[in-house]
Amino acid sequence: MATLGRGGPSLLQLTLALIKPDAVAHPLILEAIHQQILSSQLLIVRTRDLVWRREDCQRFYQEHAGRFFYQRLVEFMASGPIRAYILAHKDAVQLWRTLMGPTRVFRARHVAPDSIRGSFGLTDTRNTTHGSAAGEKKMMSAQAHCLSDVLFLDGFCFQYIEDSLRYKKASKLLEPEKWLPSQMTPNCK
Repeated sequence: MATLGRGGPSLLQLTLALIKPDAVAHPLILEAIHQQILSSQLLIVRTRDLVWRREDCQRFYQEHAGRFFYQRLVEFMASGPIRAYILAHKDAVQLWRTLMGPTRVFRARHVAPDSIRGSFGLTDTRNTTHGSAAGEKKMMSAQAHCLSDVLFLDGFCFQYIEDSLRYKKASKLLEPEKWLPSQMTPNCK
């Protein structure tokens, strides 16, 4: 497989990355996280600052409904602004998950102290970031539906979105307005 910038085709994987309200509330932390993303091998395809209503959070995290942390997570995510990224790399899911570190902050501080969660996480709910695990198709489908209304391209949603979504030409990343709409359908329900 050819590498980025060498003229040949590359397969890119996209992943959704969310920076939670605990980090967005602190501009220096938000900037430090942004710099970590830029310093990694991840490409930022799109970014947007959002404020989700409680209902948006419930739809986004519907896979966790009924679990002990669900209500706390929904309330927290609706408590303030979040920053959303679409990140690209040939192994975007794993690279973003490594950059985030373990979900549990205590574990992150001991196992991956330089990770985002190891550096900035406060609790297991206020752990600074969200990222989906590879293969979470059901969850990503729900997230795509939620994001179609709230996030990236006004009334469009991905025909399919999962962490294995791939594009053949990395050069298209330079002009996302030319390629994202062709991968989307209007009025997704």
